[in-house]
Amino acid sequence: MADHNDRTPNIPGPRQEHPAATHGQAAGLPAAAPLLEELEDKPTRTEALRAWWADAWDAGGVLRDRWEDLRQAPDLGWHGMATWLKAALGLAGICLVILLLDGATDALAAILHSLLTAAPRVQVGTDTSSGILAVIDQPIRTYIAAHSTSLPITGATVYTVWQLVGLFGLIGGFARSSGARITWTAWGAASIAMVHSAAPADGRTIATGLAVLAWTAASTFALRGLTLRPAFFTHIHNAGHQIEPHIHLPAPAAPDADDTPDNVHPLQKR
Repeated sequence: MADHNDRTPNIPGPRQEHPAATHGQAAGLPAAAPLLEELEDKPTRTEALRAWWADAWDAGGVLRDRWEDLRQAPDLGWHGMATWLKAALGLAGICLVILLLDGATDALAAILHSLLTAAPRVQVGTDTSSGILAVIDQPIRTYIAAHSTSLPITGATVYTVWQLVGLFGLIGGFARSSGARITWTAWGAASIAMVHSAAPADGRTIATGLAVLAWTAASTFALRGLTLRPAFFTHIHNAGHQIEPHIHLPAPAAPDADDTPDNVHPLQKR
């Protein structure tokens, strides 16, 4: 029998859990901290990063495959290079275009503003041209100055836009652009209408006639190659091949006197 008076403490062995740990888990307390040997076995972040870097540059690794795509891209060309490389180059090109447009916006706005404000001053009754040009130009200036007072832009700006539109129609029409030729036609009709409306009453007919003649003369360049003659298209139909069916019967073989019966005779023509 065990001695109940033995007060020797119960020391747990190396594989036996400590009673305090078991009691703590039963009570819902956090488990005991891991041993120092287990902490030393886990790799550090630096070692894990080194291992990933070595695996990425091995055969079949992520970085090794990307490097091979970059190295082979000059030889493969645009159609043969990797898809991710095409996407990266396209995105870089779009970003470059956006940066260039953003930088050029202010410069283009300043050039356009200086171009629109560089027009001569439009005043009613003020003739800045001379000769035959004044017969057409002065009524147009007068008409623009009289009808642009309520607009948010000045008469000089309207006069500049009118000149630019006419120049565009002339050059574009010479290049055989359909839109530019329509613009040239509308611009000429509007110019003739302004001359007829703002020209002096006693010389209105002459001024309008000169405007029509000047516009038609300039139209020889803007509407070059345009003709009002109807176009005739001649279609030549080639005769098709004629097919005439013929039936050819092979000539019968010469009968053998020994094997052919007396009632069989070859087919003859009559």
